[in-house]
Amino acid sequence: MKNRGYYGNYGGAFLPEILVATFDELEDAFENAKSDPSFWRTYETLMASYSCRPTPLTFAENLTRKFGGAKIYIKREDLNHTGAHKANNVMGQGLLVKKMGKKRVIAETGAGQHGVATATMAAKFGFECTIYMGEVDVMRQRPNVFWMEQLGATVVPVTDGTRILKDAINEAFRDWVTNMDTTHYVLGTACGPHPFPEMVSWFQSIIGKEARKQILEIEGKLPSRVYACVGGGSNAMGLFSGFRDDPVELVGVEAGGHGVNSGMHASRLCSKDASPGIAQGYKTYFLQDGDGQMKETHSISAGLDYVGVSPILSDMHEKGLARFESATDDEVVDALRLTMTHEGIIPALESAHAFAGAFREVSSLSKDDIIIINQSGRGDKDIFTVADAFDDPKWKQFIIGKAKSYNG
Repeated sequence: MKNRGYYGNYGGAFLPEILVATFDELEDAFENAKSDPSFWRTYETLMASYSCRPTPLTFAENLTRKFGGAKIYIKREDLNHTGAHKANNVMGQGLLVKKMGKKRVIAETGAGQHGVATATMAAKFGFECTIYMGEVDVMRQRPNVFWMEQLGATVVPVTDGTRILKDAINEAFRDWVTNMDTTHYVLGTACGPHPFPEMVSWFQSIIGKEARKQILEIEGKLPSRVYACVGGGSNAMGLFSGFRDDPVELVGVEAGGHGVNSGMHASRLCSKDASPGIAQGYKTYFLQDGDGQMKETHSISAGLDYVGVSPILSDMHEKGLARFESATDDEVVDALRLTMTHEGIIPALESAHAFAGAFREVSSLSKDDIIIINQSGRGDKDIFTVADAFDDPKWKQFIIGKAKSYNG
């Protein structure tokens, strides 16, 4: 690789020789796009006409009143086409695929939002599409699997390993190695070998650019803090990018699961269970044991249970450029319920981590302060998990009735 894409001690491109030429081709296409102002204009025009951008910055008046501290604003990526920030990245990569002349795309997905976005992009641009998804995630995110398939994608349940996101990534790379001449891997987060962390962050930077402009137009000043959930890191990098050069505190909220001391979580940057390592083509913090074997993770949200994290965020963590917290499953469910009942807004379980982190801290800020929470996606995809977490008797009755009707 001409540029190994390091961020401090993290990043790089640790590739089998067979993939080097493919990554060189991708890097060349990306660098040409970055240096061509017309490419970004084409991208913005596409996102405006197809994906309803710019997404709104919503003042959460009722939540602000409840907590009595800083003004709370919500960046509404749930109103992006396909219901999450994932469309920003996949539509950009789709334009690159067209430039490279490839006819097939593959992707990994956890919560299913990236899979739906990729299937949508493939349908629009006319690409063949295969989505790899851990078998566990296929079960808990069935509505998104249904939509991927209806959009024309082939969904492949991954039965290896722990059957979640990291295993789906492994399978996607195996596919790419054997089909690289015709296929592009639309990696969904700011991880993996260079140039993916930079490329995904670049496309997602549209979030931060919009949010910064919007808050200045509305309030005439910058926020004190911005909050984003952190799995791989794409939505966090998107929001953070708009404020990295400003005196704004950047706060990432990881999946605390049953607690960072329980061993059942997915917190890489705010737990003692992660350490630097090399896997899946790059160097970052991974949840791994002393022998370098990846640990099992847990989160109520399918999109935050990845064992690694963006190398860019790892570097920001070590340099003190961002602060990382965690939120437990219970805190996330409480934050989701609170946001629904006070604002009529339903965050995805991933996004609800950012809400939980913000709700813990907002009362300690003054009324002159402003915070922005990135709502990376909407929660309708999580209806099965949320209904179980709420222990809703009417939902249980409905499911039992549907099961009986299918069984005759």
